[in-house]
Amino acid sequence: MKYSILIQWSEEDSAYIASLPEWGEYAKTHGETYEEALKNAREVLEDLVYAYNQENKPLPKPQILKFA
Repeated sequence: MKYSILIQWSEEDSAYIASLPEWGEYAKTHGETYEEALKNAREVLEDLVYAYNQENKPLPKPQILKFA
């Protein structure tokens, strides 16, 4: 899967927030460490793909970084 995972530190939450941009603004998770946030994001991504497949919904198109 070639989906984006954006991990940022949140002072407000005192945690790393991991967002899955292709899946909408509410597709987020967190972790006390960067590694934990990444692990949790991968699990959420797997769950989203599974749920979409179960409902026969088309998966979002991955955002692919292209250099000019």
